[in-house]
Amino acid sequence: MVQFIIGKNDAGQRLDRFVAKSAPLLPDSLAQKYIRLKRIKVGGRGAKRDYRLVEGDAPQMYVNDEVFLAATEENAYLGIAAPRLDIVYDDANVMLVNKEAGVLCHSDGTYDHGSVIARVQAHLHQSGEWRPREENAFAPALCNRIDRNTSGIVIAAKNAETLRIINEKIKLREIDKYYLAAGHGAPKPPPGPRQGYIFNDGKKNKIIITENSHLMATRP
Repeated sequence: MVQFIIGKNDAGQRLDRFVAKSAPLLPDSLAQKYIRLKRIKVGGRGAKRDYRLVEGDAPQMYVNDEVFLAATEENAYLGIAAPRLDIVYDDANVMLVNKEAGVLCHSDGTYDHGSVIARVQAHLHQSGEWRPREENAFAPALCNRIDRNTSGIVIAAKNAETLRIINEKIKLREIDKYYLAAGHGAPKPPPGPRQGYIFNDGKKNKIIITENSHLMATRP
């Protein structure tokens, strides 16, 4: 149980909004549920979510301590109550997820709780397949990445051995990758093989093919 004392600057807030700020990793749906179940109280008594806190109030939260931590990419899975995943294959070692366009594989620095890795970890945590408190360092990880605006299959490893094996196979090019793209208008130059350098323009968020070898060539 964690108890707060409301000061002048926190007075006037709705209870549910104060909870959201105080416990950043507690999903909103669970916060509302806990208020209804009186696991979140004010002065030892249940209160409605729209209760306006006053100076001197003592909100009490009977929730796991971990939800009060600052949000980071490593604990983003805690903020997901019902992870949305399109799972196309799943076994004891690996999970294949169909990533939709517009979704990040990893956080871009804003600790997006909707990233693929956060959803995967939330799913495995809630299903009991991954118990982070029993691990010293390992966390389920993605073996490959797909750009935000591209949809496709992402490989998630459930244990360290699988992560090492899949990463090695990708490095040795033993896993084939196929891309489908839709074009609009007449290609310039005309259709045919093109040879050059792949350049990732991070500022414009674009991948281009160029014959300029002076640009830093990176693989998307």
